[in-house]
Amino acid sequence: MHISLVSETYPPEINGVSLTVQALAAGLVAAGHRVELVRPRQKIEADAAEAGMEVRRMRGLPLPRYPGLQLGLPCRHRLQRQWRKDRPDAVYVATEGPLGGSALTAARRLGIPAISGFHTRFDTYAGHYGVAWLRPMVEAWLRRFHLRSLATLVPTQALAAEIAAIGIDNARLLRRAVDTRLFCPEKRDPALRRDWQADEASVVVLFVGRIAPEKNLDLAIHSWQAIRAACPGSRCVWVGDGPARAELERAHPEIHFTGMLRGEALARHYASADVFPFPSMSETFGNVVLEALASGLGVIAYDQAAAHEHMVDGENGSLVSSGDAGRFVESCLELATDPARRRACGRQARASVANLAPQRVIAEFAAILASVSHGNDHVIQTAPA
Repeated sequence: MHISLVSETYPPEINGVSLTVQALAAGLVAAGHRVELVRPRQKIEADAAEAGMEVRRMRGLPLPRYPGLQLGLPCRHRLQRQWRKDRPDAVYVATEGPLGGSALTAARRLGIPAISGFHTRFDTYAGHYGVAWLRPMVEAWLRRFHLRSLATLVPTQALAAEIAAIGIDNARLLRRAVDTRLFCPEKRDPALRRDWQADEASVVVLFVGRIAPEKNLDLAIHSWQAIRAACPGSRCVWVGDGPARAELERAHPEIHFTGMLRGEALARHYASADVFPFPSMSETFGNVVLEALASGLGVIAYDQAAAHEHMVDGENGSLVSSGDAGRFVESCLELATDPARRRACGRQARASVANLAPQRVIAEFAAILASVSHGNDHVIQTAPA
C-alpha cells in the first residue's frame, strides 16, 4: 500500500507522539509498504530517522511554551496538488493541529480514506495551564476534528470510553508495542550507577518524561523526597526536558537531570534504576510505563491508561486509585524500602510485556489502513468499552 502519515511532531523531537509515529512509519516500511511522511520542517533535521520514507516538509512555527516543537501551518492546497499527482491509498493523521486539519480536509475533498489517532488529552491540559474555562471549546474542537475521519485510533479501551463521553464515537483499538530487545534488564550498567554516586545497595529513583505542568511534577518531587528520607544514600535521576525543567533544576540540585535520551542510552538508564514512579494523570497512554516494565522495573502509577491495561497491583508494580496522592507516596515507599519485593516485581514486570511485539501492532495497523482503502467500512468498529 501507499500510505501517507501526517504528524506535527517527529524525531529528533522526542515525545510520546513523535516516537509512536516513527515506530509506525518504520514498521510499515519494514513490512514493504510505501510510506510518505508529512511533517513540519524542523530546526535540526535527522534524515536517518526517515530512512526508506518519502518526506514532505511543510511550513511550521514554534509551539508556544513548548520549545523545540513545531506547529504545522495550513497547507490544504499543497497537499491536494501532491495527492492528485500521487494518490495514497490511505492517510493517517496523528495530530490535531493545522497541518492535521489540512490533511483531513484534503483527503475528504479527494475521496481518500483517512483515519486519525488520539494521542494527547488537550482537553485536560487546559486546567494545567490555567485556562480550564477553555475545556468545553477544546472538546468541541477535538470532536469536530476526529469525526471527520473514518476512525480514531486509541491505545486503550478506557480511552475509547473517555472520548465517547465527549462525542467521539468512532474509536478503534490499536494497542501499543514495546521493543523488549532494546529495553531489558540486561542493560543494567554499574558504571552508570557509579556516575550517579550509587552503589548496588542504593535505591535509584527514575523519572522519564516531559518536564511540564501536566505531568504532576509536585507529586513526582514529593515521592522522591519521601524515598530520600526513608532510604539514605538514594539517588534521583530525571530523563527528559520541558518548560519546567530550568526551575526544577534550580530548586533541586540533588536530582541528576540528563536531558533527552534515546536508544541504548535511554535503555541503560531504565535498567540501571530501581524504582519508577509515574504520577502523571494526563496520559492517553504513557509509553514510558511499557519501557520501564520491559526493563524490569517495578512501576508505581495511577490506575489508568497504560498502567491500567498492563499492570496488576502487587505483581508487576503498584496501581493507585486516580488522585490518591497519599497512597501514591506510600506505594513508592513500600517498593523502595523492600529489595525482595522490588526484585519480584521486576521479574513480573518483564514477563507482563513479553508478548507486545512491535511486528504484531504494525500488522494490525496495516490491516486497518487496508480495510479503509478498500472501502470495508464494516471493519472499522468502535472499540469495546
